[in-house]
Amino acid sequence: MIFPLFRRSQWRDTISGLYGTIVAQARMPSFYRDCKVPDTLNGRFELIVLHLALLLDRLAQDPALRHLGQAVFDRFCRDMDHNLREMGVGDLAVPTEMRRMGEAFYGRAQAYRAALAADDDGTLAEVLARNIYGVAGPVPAAARLAAYMREAVRDLEVQDSTRLAAGSLRFPDPAKVPADAG
Repeated sequence: MIFPLFRRSQWRDTISGLYGTIVAQARMPSFYRDCKVPDTLNGRFELIVLHLALLLDRLAQDPALRHLGQAVFDRFCRDMDHNLREMGVGDLAVPTEMRRMGEAFYGRAQAYRAALAADDDGTLAEVLARNIYGVAGPVPAAARLAAYMREAVRDLEVQDSTRLAAGSLRFPDPAKVPADAG
């Protein structure tokens, strides 16, 4: 009787650990200082989406971890719903905003996946300029963020599946990405 309760609690801890790491990483000052990501609600949302997309792609690569992907995404949705309500968005508007956020996530995840598959960092920097910085032209800081993303993907690929399944996740330090990266 008590063992199923422990497993459920352990599952929650795993999901909270993974999602908490994403949020903590997205709040690192280096993104805002060095990569020039706007320190706004949208800028912070974009960094959460970026890291969530990277993690979900990693989890999808391992059949034993795929189930975690949906649970982490569900945690993201609950967090966004909670944040909208805290900011005073009315009950009737929350579903519309949640739909918009979901569409934003899936669009960005697809764009990041395609850009990461390209051989050049220019494509990734263009996607980041559009999504993170909100401009169609080149953004010098986007090259540094593109280099960070590639490093994060490489780092995620070598992380042990057992540790990920236990909620242990790490991302590289964005402050250590060279300023002339890209």
